Amino acid sequence: MFRINPPRKQKTHPRVDVLLLATVALLSLFGLIMVYDSSVVQAFKDYGDKYFYIKQQLLWIILGFICLIFFSVFDITRIKKLSGLLFIISCILIIAVFIPGLGSTGGGAHRWLRLFGFTIQPTEIIKMTTVVFLAYFFEKKVDAKPFFIITLAVTFILGIFQKDLGSAIVYFLIALSMYFAAGGPMSHFLALVPLTIVGFISFVFTSAYRKQRILAFLDPFADPQGFSYHISQVLIALGSGGWFGLGLGQSRQKFEYIPEVTTDSIFAVIGEELGFMGALTLIALFGYLIYRGYKITENAPDRFSKLLAFGITSWLGLQTVINLAAMVSLIPLTGVPLPFISYGGSALLVNLSAIGILLNISKKTDKLKT
Repeated sequence: MFRINPPRKQKTHPRVDVLLLATVALLSLFGLIMVYDSSVVQAFKDYGDKYFYIKQQLLWIILGFICLIFFSVFDITRIKKLSGLLFIISCILIIAVFIPGLGSTGGGAHRWLRLFGFTIQPTEIIKMTTVVFLAYFFEKKVDAKPFFIITLAVTFILGIFQKDLGSAIVYFLIALSMYFAAGGPMSHFLALVPLTIVGFISFVFTSAYRKQRILAFLDPFADPQGFSYHISQVLIALGSGGWFGLGLGQSRQKFEYIPEVTTDSIFAVIGEELGFMGALTLIALFGYLIYRGYKITENAPDRFSKLLAFGITSWLGLQTVINLAAMVSLIPLTGVPLPFISYGGSALLVNLSAIGILLNISKKTDKLKT
């Protein structure tokens, strides 16, 4: 007897969020171009090799995408089990920067650590380990007391001892956003408002350098050869760009006028060379990246994955907004790098690893990613 067999059920293969991956790849490639562009003068002057910074950044991008691939296939449940250990190790690292022979200082700040011939910034590492740890910590319940003790302790170390107020603010906001997403009572946030204001004022007025940052924010051209030099040069660069910029490679401000031109202030060169439209395109790419991250959060299969995806997306979003806001003088200069764009190995490795985790979570849902 003739019979038509029922069609075999096709095996479904998990698919990563290709649009998120493409956006990150595009941002990283653009960052590589801008690192070379903004660093040519400084690299030739300091090292006699105009390709010095781009060679370093290219190496970090390759290593970063290896980390991205690794975390995109690594078992999420193992990440959860290791979260406590990873957080403890990162706490040890941010304290180790004060150990003579291991820690490295710059501009009066203790932010870097020399290990095995490499210089790393533990602040970038603890951002990701905190997101993973808090996702695990809040998975079952929201416990306010240990959360605030841990968060305030790390924020205090970063802001007071490491003298890195920008990273301290980013860290504090990341932790608070996760506490809010986990269901923290609104009364706690209301109570934090006066405490946060008092804490910020204390941070500022215990340092002459921070007071000058506030004065420069209030009037960017108050002392263009002194305390407001940095922000005034950034604004000159952005203003010089006009609508469509001076052209790629044509920046004048990169000739050692702008401090930290390859790291925290790289957006100034982007605005100068590509103009308002180029800067707006970059901002749109970041906006789309954050949108993809929150779509993954929405479709994540369990509470841990949702909190983890939310934390990573909020961290990258907050850091982007704070860097860009500082560059256009909406807030005081903070010393926070622009994700995927600024020069720096630690931040790039950690950011790409975080994207790998997001891609991993995106495979856990079969919902249409639009």
